[in-house]
Amino acid sequence: MAVEKILFVDDEPNILEGIKRQFRREFVIATASRGEEALQRLKSEGPFAVVVSDLRMPEMDGIQFLSKAREISPDSVRMMLTGNADISAAMQAVNEGNIFRFMAKPCPSDILSRSLRTGLEQYRLQMAERDLLEKTLHGSVKVLTDILGMVNPAAFGRAARVKRYVRGVAKLVGESLGLDAGAMWQYDLAAMLSQIGCVALPPNLLKKVFEGGSLSDAEQRLYDTHPKIGKELIANIPRLEDVAEIIVHQNLHYDGSEGPPGARRGSDIPLGSRILKVVLDYDALVSSGSSTAAALATLTEHTDWYDAAVLRAMETLVGLESQYEVKKVSAKDLNSNMILAENVLSTDGQILIAKGFELSPSILRRLEHFAQNMPLREPICVLVPAQKPEPAPRAEKGMLVAG
Repeated sequence: MAVEKILFVDDEPNILEGIKRQFRREFVIATASRGEEALQRLKSEGPFAVVVSDLRMPEMDGIQFLSKAREISPDSVRMMLTGNADISAAMQAVNEGNIFRFMAKPCPSDILSRSLRTGLEQYRLQMAERDLLEKTLHGSVKVLTDILGMVNPAAFGRAARVKRYVRGVAKLVGESLGLDAGAMWQYDLAAMLSQIGCVALPPNLLKKVFEGGSLSDAEQRLYDTHPKIGKELIANIPRLEDVAEIIVHQNLHYDGSEGPPGARRGSDIPLGSRILKVVLDYDALVSSGSSTAAALATLTEHTDWYDAAVLRAMETLVGLESQYEVKKVSAKDLNSNMILAENVLSTDGQILIAKGFELSPSILRRLEHFAQNMPLREPICVLVPAQKPEPAPRAEKGMLVAG
């Protein structure tokens, strides 16, 4: 279990030293004397279970700090400890920083200790609930998308392909922006459910889309409705409201061009939507026959359409793909460490599982069932982590290496 840390922020060093001495045997405590310093510690040393801030501090007061701390580390339980307690300050702190406790100086050590313990308990409850939520939702969505991927490999094969990229880009962008890693599950689910609205579209239209065919104006308008349909399908599921917002905005251009009147633009577009836009456009180009280099070059020709930080992260991630190598294996040698590099086809050309799927036990079982009723085209192309060459043995000092 990870160590639960508490961060105290106060511009008076004597107070910080006193708190550390008083509670060093009871809690793991870190300190900062300025709001900016504390924000940096949240980014580089987090997560912190509890954050306690003074109110009156130079440069950045406690209300401003705790509001920003909430953005960086939303799971941290925030408290205020101040000698300038008044009703208006308390109300502002609660409203803007979502404060769990507001305590006045001087605060007796037993009350402060009890408050910190209560804060740690609240943090544990939050993390337990989130862990249950993530595992339950993620597992349920994975089963759903695996089934849909078998029913409609074209649409949901695309979701499987982009999930890997969205996860990687979100991690890279999150590291540069100091985002809380605990929020990454939303981007994962948004990728998995990004094509869910396609269930309402005609199969012949989807076939045309995913084979790179040109669409009429009427067909394009119909296809463009799938993000809105996707949002409507999942918006009423508890705790998936933010995921639904990511899905409905997945096709918006960053500069607002070609969007409907009043559409979001720039940083007002959810970050997950900005990531999906880059990844989906890249996937469409590669699926239509472009090389990875050509696809990236095409994206960079339209930089106004994309968030620059997300586009840079995508370029980095594609470079990391060189760490995978393509292998051809028989169906019996498939395992859950592999990613399909090509569609799995029956001998009559029917797509059984689309390329891009990360093989899971349920997918492997499904392929076994297929193979019992219809022959598969073998070998099957998969991506596997590239084997790093073994380092050459070092010669001992004074010894000659033969050869």
